This record gives sequence, C-alpha cells and structure tokens, in this order.
Amino acid sequence: MDVAIIIGVGPDRGMGAQLCHRFAQHGLHVVVAGRTLSNLEQVVNAIRTNGGQATAIVADTTSESDVASLYSQASSVGTIALAVYNAGNNTPGRIEEMTVDYFEQAWRVCCLGGFIFSREALKYLKPRGEGTILFTGASASMRGKAGFGAFNSSKSALRGFAQALAKEYGPDGIHVGHVVIDGAIDGEKIATKYPGLIDKIGRDRLLKIESIVDAFEYLWKQPKTGWSFEVDVRTASEPW
Repeated sequence: MDVAIIIGVGPDRGMGAQLCHRFAQHGLHVVVAGRTLSNLEQVVNAIRTNGGQATAIVADTTSESDVASLYSQASSVGTIALAVYNAGNNTPGRIEEMTVDYFEQAWRVCCLGGFIFSREALKYLKPRGEGTILFTGASASMRGKAGFGAFNSSKSALRGFAQALAKEYGPDGIHVGHVVIDGAIDGEKIATKYPGLIDKIGRDRLLKIESIVDAFEYLWKQPKTGWSFEVDVRTASEPW
C-alpha cells in the first residue's frame, strides 16, 4: 500500500488535517504527524470512520531523530509515495523588538524542518525513482510585509530550498511542489484565534480549505511529462 506522510497536522478543520482526509480518500494510508497527540488521534479516528486508513505519530519537525523515526515507522506500513511538509506557524513582530531566539525559531520550524523532512524523504523515494514532496507556502513566501520579518524570511527561505530540491531531484523522478496560500484560511485557527478578522475583512476574503487541498492534489496527480513546481491560491477579492 502507498503511504502519505503529512506533518504539521493540527485541528480537524485545519490545513494539515484536511490534506490527510483528501489523500486518505484516494486510498493512501496516511501517516498523520504533528506535536499534539490529541489532535492527531482526532484526525485518524475521523479517517477510519470514513473507511480510510491512518496512523498517528508524534514528531517534532526540527528533530532529526524524530523525523527519522517517523519515516522508519511509516515505511513499515507500506511504500512511502508522498511527503507533505505543512509545518510553520505565523510569527508576527516588529524587527527592532524581536529576539534572536524568536527569529531563529521561526526559521527552524519553517525552513530547517523542511530540509530535515525532505532529506529523509529522499532516502525512501530516490531508490524507487518516483514519489512526491510537497510544501505549504504562504503570501510571505513571495513578498515581505511590515510586522512579519521573521515569518517572511523563513517562508521565502523554504520556497528557495524547495525550488533547489525540485531542480536537483527532478531527474531522479521525484516531483517537488510548493503551494502558495495567499490569504487567510477559513478554518479553525481563524475562528478561535482571530474571531474579529472575519467581520473586518469579510468572509469572501477567506480561502476555502478544500480549494487549497485541490491544489495539492493537482500537483500530486501530475504526470512526469507535465510537472508544475508551484501553484498559488487566493480568493477573487484578495489584493495582490
């Protein structure tokens, strides 16, 4: 059975969880990975209830040993065919008030973790000469914004790394893709952490999670004769 590893999974109405649901619907055994076991188990139980197959594994994306163990456990389930790096929380703050630790942590989660995760994936995908590695990007991947220096630098670094990875291992049959999420997502995080945002900007400015997941699925399904590296997703009313 083909296995998809998706890391950076949180609440069920979040990006990571919805990616898990979609790929489980396609018959992959989904390894649901993240830092909070209760969230992972909720997603796994929902997938199993709907007839899919899934396994929860707690892992820190910045820990080499955690990520190596994640892949080892996943490989015992089946053949690793897809790896999705969805980790990385927004890290706002004014640069003059920002500590070195805060700035570095943003980079560690967004970029260093992506390097560790994909380097480990290569050990399983390259010998087979096929497989897909996908990364979750953001508006910050493409442009700087006041108040988000740490997030901008870490997400743009991840995009640059992903592009290098795509060029280096495309000839080995490994498809690397990057999805730019250009806007706020209509999910649990907005509803719980920023309840006033919907009233402020309007619901038509919020991206539907399922539409973003469509972009990941599109990249995953592409044949070798027509690969894309990047897809950007935004609402019709998003200024860009």
